[in-house]
Amino acid sequence: MPFDAVFLTAVAQELRQGAQGAKVDKVYQPARDQVILQLRTRDANRKLLLSASSNTPRAQFTEEPFENPAQPPMFCMLLRKHLVGGRIAEIRQPPMERLLDFVLDCTDEMGEPVQKRLIIEIMGRNSNLILCGGDGRIIDCLRRVDFEMSEKRQVLPGLFYQYPPTQEKRNPAETDRDTILALLRREAGDIQLDKWLQTHFAALPPVICRELSYGYCGDTECRPTETEYEALADNLAQQFAKLNGPYTPTLLLREGSPKDYSYRALEQYGALGENETFPTFSALLDRFYASRERGEQVRQKSQAIHKTLTNLRDRTARKLEIQRKELAATYDRERLRQLGDIVTANLHAITRGQPRLTAVDFYDPDMKEIDIPLSPTLSPQQNAAKFYKDYTKAKNAEKMLTGLIEKGEQEHAYFCSVLDALSRAEGEKDIADIRAELTDGGYLKRSGGKKQMKQQPSKPMVFQSDEGYTIYVGRNNRQNDQLTLKTAEKYDLWLHTQKIHGSHVIIDCTGKEKPGDLTVTQAAQLAAYYSQAREGHNVPVDVTAVRNVKKPAGGKPGMVIYDHYNTVYVTPDAALADRLRVK
Repeated sequence: MPFDAVFLTAVAQELRQGAQGAKVDKVYQPARDQVILQLRTRDANRKLLLSASSNTPRAQFTEEPFENPAQPPMFCMLLRKHLVGGRIAEIRQPPMERLLDFVLDCTDEMGEPVQKRLIIEIMGRNSNLILCGGDGRIIDCLRRVDFEMSEKRQVLPGLFYQYPPTQEKRNPAETDRDTILALLRREAGDIQLDKWLQTHFAALPPVICRELSYGYCGDTECRPTETEYEALADNLAQQFAKLNGPYTPTLLLREGSPKDYSYRALEQYGALGENETFPTFSALLDRFYASRERGEQVRQKSQAIHKTLTNLRDRTARKLEIQRKELAATYDRERLRQLGDIVTANLHAITRGQPRLTAVDFYDPDMKEIDIPLSPTLSPQQNAAKFYKDYTKAKNAEKMLTGLIEKGEQEHAYFCSVLDALSRAEGEKDIADIRAELTDGGYLKRSGGKKQMKQQPSKPMVFQSDEGYTIYVGRNNRQNDQLTLKTAEKYDLWLHTQKIHGSHVIIDCTGKEKPGDLTVTQAAQLAAYYSQAREGHNVPVDVTAVRNVKKPAGGKPGMVIYDHYNTVYVTPDAALADRLRVK
């Protein structure tokens, strides 16, 4: 994922076209290291995403939705104070540096015009977002760097901002053919081209160095000889000239999944890779980062709930295993009654303190003799009574264990369903809904301290079939109950994967004829996709009218029973879900 200086140059050209002259309307900070500037121009409103994440640093326009925290962070409030109402006058980039310097025309508290600068440094784990005044003095930054963290360069409020020190390497875009040839001839002995390019030139990440090597000789580990240096210098000079543009936003796909991106086609992977071009670099970055970044944020925020649920599920499973063994032991209780009868029939032959009784088993067709262990501390009558007592105890235990196992199985299934919903959570609202559900069920403690602001519940996902029918898909158990038992009309169609945890799906039939096979099939594919069988094939999905779906007495959230249903078999389709979803 080379967000290198050349790639940033290409992105900067795109940002200048869309952001220069735009007014900063709003500022959001959806994550600790992400800032979004809502820009307004005469033509349109756009969102400028500036990410200083150590894993996904970048600058781009974005069309992706972001959930903002209820209480904006202090850095967000600071940016709002200084930047809202300002206009982006200029976007600078030092040559071959991974840094963008946004210069904004703003006004101070007295209404006087002032300049502010918002600088994003895209440098891996050292990425940063820095707000400066017009004089270059730092107002504040996302990551403060003191003397203990870096002796060479400190980034702290009150200091004058300085660009990061430049690399002691050449700018390939400004290197001519003769210079390249001289550098090659200066080498002593064998060279590996991609390693040599990395050593001598800035802004060339490993994937581009390998691509240049592959483009020259068809091998990413090309080792040119001295007789090839002149031809190699000609080739590299031509390739370096292309670093000034034009650029092609390119996504590398491997087995249909995004693996890398670049400002040029990547041919080094041959048949193992497929290049997909995009109209803009922002569209490319949205495609590459959106789902994985959202998934990572959800995983981080749901980690504690996931751990609690996993522990509850595993504990319930262990408890069920013990109870099933105990239940299996009660199935032999009839033999206890028989032994009690045999002891009763032979009371005359037993004396107190006798450790065992040898007697004829009159329940055996062959009337064989058996040894029955006795308690020496009990009388003959008490020994017989003990067998009857153990029989009654086992009989009562069967009833009790059967009820406990049924309850435990429901609870285990419930935990599995919540874990499934958690794995499909798309944002903080989904996680909050699941947390509230578990809190109401007594599985999580209510947070103490001051009263929390009541959060609006999330809404179900909405899809539109190719036949024009609206399809609703629940996100979690509470929403499934609301959707099926309260929102849906009795003549709407209800779908759910058969004996597999997943979302409730409703086809809205209000004011329309019964949906055709296409709509039912597409709704079934959505039910399969938003279930534990997402990666499966020929998944069974039950279809019935909502009037046939009932909530069992005492049932856990999301649990229903139904009858008069048909079953269809479908294969989940992620592309279909994305196409039909109402954004």
